[in-house]
Amino acid sequence: MRGLGLFLALVLAPGVAWASAQGLFDTPDGPLVAVGWAGFRDLHFMADSLAALLLATALGALIAYHPSAPRTVNKLHEVDMPKVYIMYAFIGAVIGVTVREFGMVIGVVVFGIGGLIRFRTDTDSTRDTGRLIIVTLTGLIAGLGLPHLAVITSLFAFSLIYVFDSRPVCRLKVDRLPAGRTAEAADLYRGLLRDQGCRIITEHKLFGKDRVEFIFRQPRPGARDALQAALAGVPPELRGEIDWEVE
Repeated sequence: MRGLGLFLALVLAPGVAWASAQGLFDTPDGPLVAVGWAGFRDLHFMADSLAALLLATALGALIAYHPSAPRTVNKLHEVDMPKVYIMYAFIGAVIGVTVREFGMVIGVVVFGIGGLIRFRTDTDSTRDTGRLIIVTLTGLIAGLGLPHLAVITSLFAFSLIYVFDSRPVCRLKVDRLPAGRTAEAADLYRGLLRDQGCRIITEHKLFGKDRVEFIFRQPRPGARDALQAALAGVPPELRGEIDWEVE
């Protein structure tokens, strides 16, 4: 909120305050100089930037998938938290490369934009917030006159999202199972999921409520129709009411 308040104060204050705000976006040699489309000829900068993004992604993955920190998954979004960590490491690298190119003034701008996103934007998940930050940074970088870095950032983010979303996470909740046959029904549903190529992450049996829940990864985004058809073939004596949730 301080960043937002400072921004509004600079915009609303007349005279000297506004002149100071204009001077904030000047370098010692004058206004920021945009590289423009000629930046695509700077292969050294492009390779160096790509290497920084790759290093940040690898280090983020090292922390996100730490082997000595096993996770107990109770909610669907908890499964994808390591991917969120990696995405935010990537975002930090993009900000770092931009600040290195244009100076700390861009850090102030990014801080203000982050405050607006944090307090004025309503997203359903941290994953969506991360993607919102990425597209905002891409637009900022393009507007600063670094189209080559904007393209690298977009392509890198596209690749990460493609890898992360290739096997979506789903929750299958089966209610109103035949009384006293919850364990037997759970074995049957578990086998069907594995036969369809799903990787089961966690399973919960609620014997008192005759319910079983599975959190699993689909083999591909279009596999749900085949999976639903297989689940519809469950014998009536072990069948329950199915409820889906997809992250």
